[in-house]
Amino acid sequence: MLGSLCLLWLLALTLSVPRAQPLAPQDFQEEEEDETVSTPSLAVPCDYDRCRHLQVPCNELQKARPVACLCPGLSSPAWPPDPPRLGEVRIVAEEGRAEVHWCAPSSPVHHYRLLLWEGSGAPQKGPLLNTTVRRAELKGLKPGGAYVVCVVAGNEAGESRVSQAGGEDLEGVSFPAFGPCGRLTVPPRPVTLIHAAVGVGTALALLSCVALIWHFCLRERWGCPRRAATAQAAGAL
Repeated sequence: MLGSLCLLWLLALTLSVPRAQPLAPQDFQEEEEDETVSTPSLAVPCDYDRCRHLQVPCNELQKARPVACLCPGLSSPAWPPDPPRLGEVRIVAEEGRAEVHWCAPSSPVHHYRLLLWEGSGAPQKGPLLNTTVRRAELKGLKPGGAYVVCVVAGNEAGESRVSQAGGEDLEGVSFPAFGPCGRLTVPPRPVTLIHAAVGVGTALALLSCVALIWHFCLRERWGCPRRAATAQAAGAL
């Protein structure tokens, strides 16, 4: 009787202990996916180019991503912006205009503006351009004219500094290679060169005609010097 009770107690104890279940391959896959999701994503640099035309501000690029990207460092908005960097200036002499390109500074910018000097005096100020613009046009340029163009950036604290570009002698002004200003020389129009060449040719032709006419008039009035000398020699004989 005691042996039967011990046997029943061992059987009950065996049934009450849970058995270990083997893990299927999909169970391991689910565990790996859980670990991947729980891993935090690393921030990457924003797709921001200081020289790209119509570039969206970097703070707006950060808001458009699920994980905020990294923006370039900027100076304090309590200070005026650093000067922009003047880039390529493409001149279209036939139309009397030029396309100016620049790069944004490492500062908060609210607007841009172009300044144009022609000789001495105050510069011509262009309209305010929004912070996404990196390219603008200068119109009304004279063929063969010499100018100085500068790019100015501005915010609530003021505008970026520009060296004194105006003066009586623009040829003597020098500018940094990566500064906000540069010299702009518009070549003469091809049509103007053709007209000049035609004018010079016409003037030379007229001078030649006048010289020939003058020569024949003197010959008719005074006679030919060789014939007169021949006639005098024949009379002496």
